[in-house]
Amino acid sequence: MRAVVAGTCVFACLAAFAVAAGNTAPRYAGLPGGKFKSALAYEDAKQGVRIAPFALMRKPVTNGEFLAFVRAHPEWQRGRAPAVFAEGRYLTHWAGPTTLGDHARPEQPVTWVSWFAADAYCASVGARLPTWNEWEYAAAADETRRDARSDPAWRERILAWYARPSTQALPRAGLQAPNAYGVQDLHGLVWEWTDDFASLLVSGDNRNQGDADRQKFCGAGALSMDDRDNYAVLMRVAMLSSLDAHDATANLGFRCARGVR
Repeated sequence: MRAVVAGTCVFACLAAFAVAAGNTAPRYAGLPGGKFKSALAYEDAKQGVRIAPFALMRKPVTNGEFLAFVRAHPEWQRGRAPAVFAEGRYLTHWAGPTTLGDHARPEQPVTWVSWFAADAYCASVGARLPTWNEWEYAAAADETRRDARSDPAWRERILAWYARPSTQALPRAGLQAPNAYGVQDLHGLVWEWTDDFASLLVSGDNRNQGDADRQKFCGAGALSMDDRDNYAVLMRVAMLSSLDAHDATANLGFRCARGVR
């Protein structure tokens, strides 16, 4: 009974957080956290990682929302952000520094944005970028299950996205059905920055997996894939670990997270 009551309290607190006063609170869904077995094998957490309760934006940040941010923070406008924080392609799909145009509709997820800019946006709304473990935990859910990763059909559905060319215009954010936590578009729309993307190091050659002398790591970073069937996660890790914080690409966006006190 005590465990049930404790779980109820967590969900009540998360629900209250998600609908708290303020014009950004409804954008977030509450996630209860708990012990989570990542698809990555961590040297210091072989039995799983512990994730604290947190709140995550239901949808990725859109062009319209990021436009409001750069208007309020001119230092992050295209042409003003220092090159060390945003490479030359930063927001180049916009018609101008404060104009979206035909190639960047307000409801589409913002892309061509650096980690530094994404981090600054989240800080401006009292939030932060999610950690990789938080993102992976949220992304493990489908529409009805909190962890659908063992379902081959679910994995195939996600992999189908990677097989599609990325040359078409992005649809608007929020078209996908919410997952079991109420979060949308974690798969099938854009890649997403995480706070600790630079610590995601796995061997570039899968033949090295299992060879302790050849595994690469950084601090408590990922040594190898613990679930090698989860190819979609491996692709995301490879994508993120190949980037520098000032980089920007056509299919990389972000969403923000908040801790729950």
